[in-house]
Amino acid sequence: MPPAPSAARRPARGGGRSSAPAGLAWDEVGLAPVVLVTGTEDLLAERAVDRLVALARERDPQIELTRVDAAAYGAGELMLATSPSLFGEDKVVVVEGVEKATDDLILEATDYVASPQPDVVLVLRHGGGQRGKRLLDAVRAAKHPVAACEPIKRDADKAAFVTQELRRAGRRMEARAVRSLVDAVGSDLRELAAACSQLVADTTGVIGVEVVERYYGGRIEATGFRVADAAVDGAAGEAVALLRHAFATGVDPVPMVAALAARLRVLAKVSAVRGRGPGAERELGLAPWQVDRSRKELQRWTPEALAAAITAVAQADAEVKGASRDPKFAVERAVLRIAGAVRS
Repeated sequence: MPPAPSAARRPARGGGRSSAPAGLAWDEVGLAPVVLVTGTEDLLAERAVDRLVALARERDPQIELTRVDAAAYGAGELMLATSPSLFGEDKVVVVEGVEKATDDLILEATDYVASPQPDVVLVLRHGGGQRGKRLLDAVRAAKHPVAACEPIKRDADKAAFVTQELRRAGRRMEARAVRSLVDAVGSDLRELAAACSQLVADTTGVIGVEVVERYYGGRIEATGFRVADAAVDGAAGEAVALLRHAFATGVDPVPMVAALAARLRVLAKVSAVRGRGPGAERELGLAPWQVDRSRKELQRWTPEALAAAITAVAQADAEVKGASRDPKFAVERAVLRIAGAVRS
């Protein structure tokens, strides 16, 4: 991966501090005497650490790499790992699991980040939580760069992630295909990245929705959203047929209800800001295609019908979680109520 402009510079001699801003994306962070990689999204954090190691090796193929387990850290390890090499090689020291660090690591690393060694890149990986906060505060106070690797939860952000994955691979995916892929495997970022890699490896040209459906159409999430799409469109027969096929192939009722609820939540959000302009819609955190589709669909929905549909899903949710002896029937009844609420 080619280095970012700031990444091509060597750490400042004499332990100089970086003035890079906090909260960089994993693919923006560059080499510095100390870099903090924080957040609970392991995939992005791993990429940030791998990027830093790759940049260091690009600068010096003979660089010495040391990995330290913060949870098993013993006094003096950091000093030993960052001390000048006998042969003068640069060093990269990656400290993993700072959120589980021993007291010795927190104490020694807090002192170190105030005056880091020249020709050493110290990467601190913190997976979240309050443990090690003193060290994190010291890193930020010293203005060392921070790669923020937090979970990607919004569908719009997941769609952007897919688009960026494809762009890095020199490929493109149709907007509808991106939506289908997020619907199918978007619950886990690592799985979403793997799906992108598979599609890149197994296909050519622009990736269309039919390709995504062929690879991932059988996934639980995708099945649920197809049922929800048909129900919201008022296609009761299609929705029930899809639902029964899903149950016949072993799909559990719980994720089906979750898909229905997610679909109606989007409609409710867009309905709540209708007439307030594009600014209000942007604040919803939805992808543009979700807003556009919901606006069109809401032409066939009254507020009372939408409320009734949401109530039907809430009832089904309670029933599939123990309030009914026939959860599959409860989901089918909710699907029929949703489809029946749509104006023809």
